[in-house]
Amino acid sequence: MSDFDLSARHLTTRQGIDTEELTGQTFPYQFDPSLVDDIDLEAATPGEDINWLEDIHLMEEDGIPAVFDRYTNAFLKIHFPVPEGREDEYARKVLVKHLQEGNSYGIWLKHKHAKFPQPELGSWLENSPTVGDNWKPPRLEGWEPPSGH
Repeated sequence: MSDFDLSARHLTTRQGIDTEELTGQTFPYQFDPSLVDDIDLEAATPGEDINWLEDIHLMEEDGIPAVFDRYTNAFLKIHFPVPEGREDEYARKVLVKHLQEGNSYGIWLKHKHAKFPQPELGSWLENSPTVGDNWKPPRLEGWEPPSGH
């Protein structure tokens, strides 16, 4: 799991938001196809439902190939040349690697906001630690609820 450090993060004012914007970093598998080549997509699929793979396609964000990470609701850009005819395969492999390594911004948010016990990395990785088993509602420091409520 990557550290969740917001100190160096800077958001732009452009319309699109991608994973690089949200996390303030990129990941090696976005640049090197050899880091995802050995991923077995069927073995990595949670449960027996492989239909989710059909929903993952190589798309484009800011003119750069990208895959949509629905856990983050943002694009994950792919900076290496994707072989022709294997576009969706590489989009799926990059996304699976991203989820298995716990780098999805949506997964990072689980540490603070998961309200019930659940696997940190969902079903993407066996023996994933549990998060959300000690959730407490956030409170603003110094704020008190208005009287009568």
